[in-house]
Amino acid sequence: MIKILMVGVGGAAGSICRYIISDLSHRLFNDPFFPYGTITVNVAGCFLIGLIGGLSDARQIFTPEIRALILIGFLGGFTTFSTFGYEIFTVARDGQFVSALTNLMLHLILGFGSVWLGFSMSRLL
Repeated sequence: MIKILMVGVGGAAGSICRYIISDLSHRLFNDPFFPYGTITVNVAGCFLIGLIGGLSDARQIFTPEIRALILIGFLGGFTTFSTFGYEIFTVARDGQFVSALTNLMLHLILGFGSVWLGFSMSRLL
C-alpha cells in the first residue's frame, strides 16, 4: 500500500513539474508551431530515468518505495516517454535487440495510429 501512495505523490509532483517546465519552454522558444515543451520534458525525463535508474541499479541506493516514488511516480507523471525509453534501453542492454526494435516500432506505429484512429472517430461522434 505504501508503494501505491508513493507512486501517487510522485506522479502529482511530476505532473506539476511537467506543466511548469513545458510552459517555460513554450515561453522561451515562443514558437506556436513546434511542441518545444513536450520535447523538453521528454528528453529531460529520459535523461533522468537513465541517470537515476542506472545509479539505482548499480549502487542499490534506493529502497523499493523510493524507487517507486521517483522512477514510476515522479518520472511517470513527468513523462511516460522516459519509461518507454528506459524499457527499450534495458532490453537492448540485455542483448535483446530485436525485441527492443520491435517495441520501439510498435509504440511509434501503434501510438500514432491510435491517435489518428481516436481523432477520426471523434469526428463521427
